[in-house]
Amino acid sequence: MKLLLTSGGINNASIHDALIELLDKPIAESNALCIPTAQHGHPMCTPASVWRFIAGQGSATHMCALGWKSMGVLELTALPTIDKERWVPWVREADVLLVDGGEATYLAHWMRETGMADLLPSLSDTVWVGVSAGSMVLTPRIGHEFVKWTPPTGGDSTLGVVDFSIFPHLDYEGWSENTMAEAERWAADIAGPSYAIDEQTAIKVTDGIVEVVSEGNWRLFNPRLRCGRHSNGSPN
Repeated sequence: MKLLLTSGGINNASIHDALIELLDKPIAESNALCIPTAQHGHPMCTPASVWRFIAGQGSATHMCALGWKSMGVLELTALPTIDKERWVPWVREADVLLVDGGEATYLAHWMRETGMADLLPSLSDTVWVGVSAGSMVLTPRIGHEFVKWTPPTGGDSTLGVVDFSIFPHLDYEGWSENTMAEAERWAADIAGPSYAIDEQTAIKVTDGIVEVVSEGNWRLFNPRLRCGRHSNGSPN
């Protein structure tokens, strides 16, 4: 897969340009599926916030209203009641998966339960665009600070598609626990490569190459533990 892992969505021209580059064609010619599942596992999310994501309303979720050729909704919790022969083609035919935030462990659980996680390696041309937990779900672990729904197996592990973790919403207004100092403490517990990113930053991954696309603030912790290159900005 080609990945665009964001904290707050397609929030500036640099992230928008990165999306177009990954799609390799105009948005108006691209078919999208949005996945709101992570919201159901987080205590701060509501039916209204799920609707806002699908409707493309709000600064963090307007990516569903970018002018896609087609837009569908894929609710993972419904998939166990549907034959795979029916829903797997929906995923394969999509050019992009728009994956909302909420609770990353809940999303990881349902991706495993449904077989969606097993499908990912075969989606070589599909673009995955994550918001917050929709990005964090692809990392090895998220840190206990971000666990609001405990999976049956416990812990904070997620899917490990990439080899780094993500601390989202850096310096988000009104969120005193999302400072750089808190990110440093979180990264020390993660004890692996990790990024702290704000709402104006995304991490683009193509063919194992990691690039930071940013008009804001970000920081890479434990850089010697991973390989990659950065673009469009410098870490704090």
